[in-house]
Amino acid sequence: MFDALTIQLAKPQVWVGLALTLVVAYALYRLGRTLLRGLERYQHPRLTALLKGLLLLSVVVGWLASATHIVYLPDVPFLFDLGADIREGFRNSAGKVVVVLAMAMIAWNLVGTATGRIVVEDEFNRRSVRVQTLKGVTDSTLKVIIVVVSAIAMLQTLGVNATSLLAGVSILGVAVGFGAQSLVRDVFTGFFILLEDQYGVGDVIAVGTGQLSGTVERLNLRVTALRALDGTVHIIPNGQIQTVSVSSKDWSRVVATVDVTYNADVDEALRVLDAVSQELYRDPAWDDHFLDAPEIQGVTALAPDGVTLRALFKVLPKSQYALGREFNRRIKIAMDQAGIEIPSPQRSVSFATGPLEVKLARPGEGTQVPAPAPAPVTGQDRTRPPVPPSFSRDAEEDER
Repeated sequence: MFDALTIQLAKPQVWVGLALTLVVAYALYRLGRTLLRGLERYQHPRLTALLKGLLLLSVVVGWLASATHIVYLPDVPFLFDLGADIREGFRNSAGKVVVVLAMAMIAWNLVGTATGRIVVEDEFNRRSVRVQTLKGVTDSTLKVIIVVVSAIAMLQTLGVNATSLLAGVSILGVAVGFGAQSLVRDVFTGFFILLEDQYGVGDVIAVGTGQLSGTVERLNLRVTALRALDGTVHIIPNGQIQTVSVSSKDWSRVVATVDVTYNADVDEALRVLDAVSQELYRDPAWDDHFLDAPEIQGVTALAPDGVTLRALFKVLPKSQYALGREFNRRIKIAMDQAGIEIPSPQRSVSFATGPLEVKLARPGEGTQVPAPAPAPVTGQDRTRPPVPPSFSRDAEEDER
C-alpha cells in the first residue's frame, strides 16, 4: 500500500483533486457551523457542542474517504468504499447544490473579511472619504454578484436551462426597465457620483436648495443617506439629486463677521478684528487647521443696526465650525475689553406727532437719573476657552 501511495502522489492531478476536496470539505464545515450558530438559541448548549463535534468528525472522515478514493487505495476497504459513495452522491443534483451553497458562503465570508480589513484613516481627507465610500459599494456589489452567480449555478445543477432563463429574464428586464426608469436613473447617477468623487461618506452636503443637509452616512449606487444634526436620517434616491453643495471638499472657509454700533471707532474695531484673527492664526491649538493667513476684508456692510466687519479664514475641511465658534468667543471678549459696543436691535415707536417716552423706576420713587453704562468686562482670558468648541457642524446648516 505504501508503494501504491508513493506512485499516486507523484501524479499532479492527484494533488489537485486533494486540494479541491479539501476546499469543499472546509466549505461544508463552514456551512454547518453557520447553521448550528443559528440554532444555538433554540437548543441546549451540550447538544450544540455535541453537534459541532459530530460535524467536525463527519467532515474529517468524509475528506479522508474522498482522499482515499482519489489516491485510489483499495487496500483501505472502509474509507475507499465510503469515498466512492460520497463521490457518487456529489454527482447527483442534491450534492452539487450543497457544494454550490457552501462555496457561495465561503465567497461571502471572504468578501466581508477582505473589506473589513480595509482600514480607513481617522484624518478627514479626500482619500479617506473615497476609500470609505468605495469600501461599502464594493462590499455590497460583490455580494450581489455572489448571490446571482450562485443562484444560476444551482439552477443549472437542478437541470434548469439557465441560458433560456437568462434570455427570458433579459426580456423581462427590458420591460421592467421601461416601468422603472427612476431606478435606472438612480443607479446611473450613483455611478457618476462615485466615478467623479462628487462627495462621499463623511462629507457634509446640502441637497438641492438646502432643505435637506447633513453628513453623508451611507452612499451606494441607488441612494444617499444623510444624518441631520438632530439625528434624523434622510434617504435620498440618487436620481433626485440635481445639485449638491459640499461643505467639506478640499478646503473650507470661515466667514468671520462682527457688527459694531455707528458710534464705535471703526478703525479701532478693525484693529481688534485683525488682532483676534492673527492671535487665532498663531495659536498652537489652532494653527494646524489654517491653510492660509487670515484675510481682513474690512467694512462690508452698513446695516440698519450697525456696521459689519468681516474677515476670511481658509481652513481644513470641516474645521470651519469649531474655528468659527472660537472666533465668536474671542471677538466678543476683545470688543468688550476695547470698550467697543456690539449693537443690539433698536427701534423707535411714535404715536401721533411725538415720540413715546418710556422711563423705568422703582415703586415709590420719582424720576431717576439714568444709570451709567456698565464698565467693559476685562477679566476674561480669550486665549483659553473654558469649554473646547465642538467640531460638529452648525445648526444653521440644517435650517436653511
